[in-house]
Amino acid sequence: MGKRSTGRKLAMQILYQADVRDTSVDQILECFWEMHHFEPDTVSWATDLSTRTWSYRDDIDQLIQKYAIGWELNRMNPIDKAVLRLSFYELIHDGEDPGIVINEAIEICKKYASDESPRFVNGILGQYIKQCSLES
Repeated sequence: MGKRSTGRKLAMQILYQADVRDTSVDQILECFWEMHHFEPDTVSWATDLSTRTWSYRDDIDQLIQKYAIGWELNRMNPIDKAVLRLSFYELIHDGEDPGIVINEAIEICKKYASDESPRFVNGILGQYIKQCSLES
């Protein structure tokens, strides 16, 4: 598995922990890397990605709420929320290819979330991408 894919999975775990513990990513990172050992490049990528995503979470949460029709953010599965935050960050701020972002999000959901999560996350991200393509 590549550095970026592994980094995304680790970033999702960091974001998830920050959310459920109601603390900052910085506080999670203090202990996270003591318990997990990866290549320095992967650690750097995951740290950077989770920190940057967390810094934009208020704006990202507004987008998630906009495209998650009928769902309140506080009632979402925390793993789904972490995956969506990460995905929206990459789409908006990193300019990552939408196909890559959605595929990675679905794979993370298949491994870590509920059976319904891949479809749920795909639907929200798909609506966002569809809307962006209509506006261009």
